[in-house]
Amino acid sequence: MRKVFVGASLVVVGLLGTLTAFFPWVGWSFVLVGPVILRGVQDMLQRRQAVRRNFPVLGNFRYLFELIRPEINQYFVESNTDGAPFNRDTRSLVYQRAKREPDTLPFGTRLDVNAVGYEWLNHSLRPVHVEPGELRVTIGGKDCAQPYACSIFNVSSMSYGSLSKNAVMALNGGAKLNGFAHWTGEGGLSPYHLEPGGDLVWQLGTGYFSARTLDGKFSPERFKDNAAKPNVKMIEVKLSQGAKPGHGGILPAAKVTAEIAQIRGVPVGQDVLSPPGHTAFTTPIGLCEFVGQLRALSGGKPVGFKLCLGKRREFLALCKAMRQTGIAPDFITVDGGEGGTGAAPLEFSNSMGTPLLEALVFVHNALVGFGLRAQVKVLCSGRLVTGTDVVTKLATGADVCNSARAMMMALGCIQALRCNTNHCPTGVATQNPDLVVGLDVADKRVRVANYHRETVKTVAELIGAMGLHHTKDLRPWHVMRRTGLAEVKNYSELFEYLEPGSLLGADLPKSFARPMAAASAETFDAAAA
Repeated sequence: MRKVFVGASLVVVGLLGTLTAFFPWVGWSFVLVGPVILRGVQDMLQRRQAVRRNFPVLGNFRYLFELIRPEINQYFVESNTDGAPFNRDTRSLVYQRAKREPDTLPFGTRLDVNAVGYEWLNHSLRPVHVEPGELRVTIGGKDCAQPYACSIFNVSSMSYGSLSKNAVMALNGGAKLNGFAHWTGEGGLSPYHLEPGGDLVWQLGTGYFSARTLDGKFSPERFKDNAAKPNVKMIEVKLSQGAKPGHGGILPAAKVTAEIAQIRGVPVGQDVLSPPGHTAFTTPIGLCEFVGQLRALSGGKPVGFKLCLGKRREFLALCKAMRQTGIAPDFITVDGGEGGTGAAPLEFSNSMGTPLLEALVFVHNALVGFGLRAQVKVLCSGRLVTGTDVVTKLATGADVCNSARAMMMALGCIQALRCNTNHCPTGVATQNPDLVVGLDVADKRVRVANYHRETVKTVAELIGAMGLHHTKDLRPWHVMRRTGLAEVKNYSELFEYLEPGSLLGADLPKSFARPMAAASAETFDAAAA
């Protein structure tokens, strides 16, 4: 659009100049045309608004419509407890924090406090001050030689290819500015992940990108070389993701440039479909051994895996394998079934995979029941936006939270829903260089850092108001939910929480008896009766 504007402007100016030579009165047209052209030039030169930068003159109408529609910048919600989609009020909150604009709320809550499902946190009459910079969690078990002090809030997995190079550099630049981690996504390590110098968690998916042989298998040699990079702080094996669990990643052919093909080791101009499952292992014990292999090859960096919870017996089989082999991951990332992506089949997005809240409780319980919880940190992702979202998930059973779509909003994403078409107007989710240029890395990395800083600050203020000194002190009973017109329960009353070691004996909790009987460390299939 920038090229079209420049070409059209030159044509119009040339035409009017020619006509003025024969008809002097035409010169008055410059009074109307001149300001429009000047505005377009100004749009292209400014760096704060990608839509105006990519669509000179026309892009201004978006902001005009924002001015004349009902005002929303002051009206946002601090929690998505109703499970609603990422709405415009929540987007406003992200934009305000990214731009460091006031995010205070007049006239009280906008939520119906009498509605079933309304949640809140109980404050203390002895509030304390919590320093946001101290809200970090050390990840690394007994076999880890290079533990990592991780922020409680980080950039969740988004690959280069799905995102533009400018988006990736802005995200990693923000991570560098404010000291948090940037998950690479399964698309591999690109120069744009590494260049800004922020902390990285390298995600290894079923396609083994950046650690792949020519025939698509896992390459220990390539992995070792890339894992040694100082930016890479942890490694995560992706088993499944919330948006399309059991389906495998999708990168449309329109986004597979020569550069991306070289980074991933795939053909140019063809859809990149990651296999649904891994080839480096096929059993629970095999996954544990693979985790141990990656930890050794990386020089003792923390290694974990990510999954959207599906069959309960399969996760319990993993826990049995951890006990049998003595090899446990340093962390497990639980991705909720409500998680998002730029390209996922509708039925998978809507109907496949366990929602984050229920999945978190189960994974936490399983690790506690097997006596593994002290060794394994639990991370989570899936539609996390506000400080309240972070606090409730940490109280449920997580140690660390990650966010993808909110970080995209901080970059300037306007949810145009063109992620899978290569026509993202803000330059976030496209490989079109004419659109990518609209996203200014220097400006947007600051916005990402701002959003992270303000959200972690909010978490510190919330737990301080609750009388707690660290997120480690959060417990399920700190979150309250209205379950009826005259009934309120906390999370410890709503969900079952197991006692340590309760899955190691013969007297199993009733709710775990059937999946435990079907779980085997030797296979992901149901064990023989």
